[in-house]
Amino acid sequence: MGNRLSKIATRTGDNGTTGLGDGSRTRKDSVRVHAMGDVDELNSNLGVLLCEALPDELRDELVSIQHDLFDLGGELCIPGYQLIKEEHVERLDALLEKYNGTLPALTEFILPAGSRAAALAHVCRTVCRRAERSIVTLGSEETIHDHPRQYVNRLSDLLFVLARVLNRFAGGSDVLWHHDRKRS
Repeated sequence: MGNRLSKIATRTGDNGTTGLGDGSRTRKDSVRVHAMGDVDELNSNLGVLLCEALPDELRDELVSIQHDLFDLGGELCIPGYQLIKEEHVERLDALLEKYNGTLPALTEFILPAGSRAAALAHVCRTVCRRAERSIVTLGSEETIHDHPRQYVNRLSDLLFVLARVLNRFAGGSDVLWHHDRKRS
């Protein structure tokens, strides 16, 4: 990969197409490119979350997830290629169990609010859900592996749990939705 990105502005996309990792070209508005973009946006939002004060272990886990998402983008960029595997999904399952085990059971819906870090985790969660929808759409049009879809599904769940964890880390708690609140 030494000099792979030595030239950023190639002008090859001026006609509305972009190159994929296998050398083929596709329209910039293709389902595949949408999925790649949604994963990239998720990774960027995780980068913003990582600017916040976080527990060190959680920070390391999120950085590892960023690397996974870069791999996921690579897999989406190369039709037929596989980088995300079952062990990636299993690692998220283990993190879900670890962090969810520290939280009280939910009895009400919660709002995407609280501390800044928790709110950013919720933004990441919603972008992750969009990435999941894009990957599902891509899978309905082209053959892709199951693990990318499973990975983002677990990741969105994990981000929900982490938002709750981050509210507690900041000294707060869940912000509950009140369906019976008075309307002005």
